[in-house]
Amino acid sequence: MRIPVVVSELNLSVVGESAALVTSCLWTISSLIFTSAGKKIGSLSVNAYRTLMAIGFLVVTHVILLGTILPLASNGQWFWMGASGVVGLGVGDSGLFAAYVTIGPRRSVLVMALAPIFASVGAYLMLGEVISALAIVGIAITLGGVVMVILETDERSGEIPLSKKLKSYGVLFALIGAIGQGVGLVLAKKGIDLNPAVTLNPLSATLMRMILGALSLWMVMLVVGRLPELRKAIKSTIGMGHTAAAAFIGPFLGVTLSMVAVTYTETGIAQTLMSLMPVLIIPLVWIVHKQRTSWRGMLGAVIAVIGVAILFLI
Repeated sequence: MRIPVVVSELNLSVVGESAALVTSCLWTISSLIFTSAGKKIGSLSVNAYRTLMAIGFLVVTHVILLGTILPLASNGQWFWMGASGVVGLGVGDSGLFAAYVTIGPRRSVLVMALAPIFASVGAYLMLGEVISALAIVGIAITLGGVVMVILETDERSGEIPLSKKLKSYGVLFALIGAIGQGVGLVLAKKGIDLNPAVTLNPLSATLMRMILGALSLWMVMLVVGRLPELRKAIKSTIGMGHTAAAAFIGPFLGVTLSMVAVTYTETGIAQTLMSLMPVLIIPLVWIVHKQRTSWRGMLGAVIAVIGVAILFLI
């Protein structure tokens, strides 16, 4: 009688792991498109408009599949998913998009490989998950891989030369993105598992994150007086077109699948598979931007991913 249960659990695990792998691919592709859009209309405008576009895609899908415009969830679930949206999509992605424009997608997604470290620390503080000695080794290896590439000279990396100051700002922006993504994932996991009797639907979880993340982002834009920039950005056909395409690929398909991954497999496995972007982006920047990555850059990316795997797959 228990065999069907085991098979069912295995199938769900495969679904979650597959969703995480596809998420990594989608986020890699969208990073290049968002970079192009950010250079046209600015990183803050990209983040603001792509959240609205993603909400539109999500609401339509939510109505078709679940029959409601807004998710049916408890106040506690709205709180934690909202916090996840503010931290991950509002703060984290704003930093990431600024990094795309400043230091390029390859370096940015490499720094994002640090997200699992912040997810691990966040899970320790909020979910009570223990960080083992081997996990600390994984953290050290990941940091080593990232530092190896960040300290690489522009001539050897094939990237457009940058001043030390601009490169430092870009790395800081990407670091904010990594912190936001890692902590945001833990907050989302807490919201999804808040009621053990009723698991929050991944599509609903994504929509909840996006709504409150967009609300916080637009409130900040209004307070700091960025409306003129937003009005100017919407006039750019190319910039808005790229933003719409990337919003469908990343925040809609990618984030939804990331919630599927977190729901149906372990957080560590999901985060590891979703952290393959530093490796996946190397052939893409070669094809799209004609930028050949040096052996040091490739090795650093592989080392970073190995560190992430050690951190979680133990």
